[in-house]
Amino acid sequence: MKHRSDRREFFKIIGGAVVAPCMLRAAGAATMGISSAFAEPSDQLVLGPEAIPNLPIGVPSGLHPGRVVWTYDPKATAWAGPGQGHWWEGEHTNQSVVDHMLSGTIQNLAGKSGDAKAWDAVIKHFNESHGNGSTGYRQGEKVTIKVNLVGCLAGGAVDAKTYDLVHDLDYMNASPQVILALIRQLVHVAGVRQQDISVGDPLAQFPNQFYGPLYSEFPNVNYLDHNGGNSSSPRTAVKYSTVPFHWSSRPSGAAQDYVPVAYAEAKYIINMANLKAHTLAGVTLCGKNHYGSLIRRPSDRGYYDLHSSLPGISRGSGHYRTLVDLMGHAHTGGKTLLSMIDGLYPGVHPSGHLPRKFSSPPFNGQWASSLLASQDPVAIDSVALDFLRAEWNDYPHMSGVDDYLHEAALADSPPSGTFYDPDHATGTTRLASLGVHEHWNSPQAKQYSRNLGKPDGIELVRVGAA
Repeated sequence: MKHRSDRREFFKIIGGAVVAPCMLRAAGAATMGISSAFAEPSDQLVLGPEAIPNLPIGVPSGLHPGRVVWTYDPKATAWAGPGQGHWWEGEHTNQSVVDHMLSGTIQNLAGKSGDAKAWDAVIKHFNESHGNGSTGYRQGEKVTIKVNLVGCLAGGAVDAKTYDLVHDLDYMNASPQVILALIRQLVHVAGVRQQDISVGDPLAQFPNQFYGPLYSEFPNVNYLDHNGGNSSSPRTAVKYSTVPFHWSSRPSGAAQDYVPVAYAEAKYIINMANLKAHTLAGVTLCGKNHYGSLIRRPSDRGYYDLHSSLPGISRGSGHYRTLVDLMGHAHTGGKTLLSMIDGLYPGVHPSGHLPRKFSSPPFNGQWASSLLASQDPVAIDSVALDFLRAEWNDYPHMSGVDDYLHEAALADSPPSGTFYDPDHATGTTRLASLGVHEHWNSPQAKQYSRNLGKPDGIELVRVGAA
């Protein structure tokens, strides 16, 4: 399938913007160890135009091209709110329901009956699309799971001596129940040995409250940690490989970035993000989840400042976006077998320290209790963006919030004119389209082009009580 021929008109239509007097404050971020560089540089939120429905751009990917599975089950989340324990505790998030949700998600993504057949189909498609033939999982191949533990940034909310999470205990981190469900699937269904799995957030620490239930069931998994834990509770310390990461903006004078060892050694990566709005990026989903993959912080002195290309700073459309490089590098997006979004308890990073309930149907004032999954990294973020835009009228509507999706969908000929090639020091081989982007027809119908019987675009498959 080819790009839409009318994409110039598309970008002409979305070029406008309006300004709303919404103060952008990253209040209390320092208590979490989150860099003040997350704070917005302006006192005003610049809003973009309304989204144009059902105008797909890019080339869909996946076993079923452009398919995104949304699984919803309100029985997964029974947390009464702050002061009533913590959302991640077993009595508040139901592990068996989450296990069932993930099973249904994988089966519907592959279009197969049974978890084993579904994983085999997903892995075979990945290998076929990467020129490895129609091969399934082979024992010894390594799998790295990038989760989002941004509320546990090194030097912040985790006590250095005990490794307990002691601040912002209800922050919107990756759910241990979803991580456990995924590891169970990989080990018991896909046949991956524990020692061949690495899971964590290279930028963060892995606190006892999340690590404990995972380690008790899977002690031989490599639990990635920025610091490596402590003497009484060791983790796997993240280290850099010799594989370079280059920014397609070609910044001068910036220290060289490298991918972590766990990424360089992996055959497959599973990108497990959270469903969150963001005060500087508008949203933080699968694309931005890889900000944590570089071990160093996004704005560390001497390195290229990853925040400079976010829409809170670089507003509007047709700009270079670092997220495209992260989505396209051979050892990050290029190895991504599965993109997932944990949407059990959404929120706003970094200004909000508690999850927020969703008001629209079918949520009706309750927790989102959702999982999203896709083999198309552009499509899944497009769908998640639409969910967040339907709930909140501020950050997800930021001017340029979906510009990285335009750039990624059209990476081989992007509106910005950038030569996207994060694998080489100079532009050598352009990235191909990384997936398909469009917006749904309405928050009520939630239909994309393929749901409407058209051959192009996104297909949203609903599972569960939705």
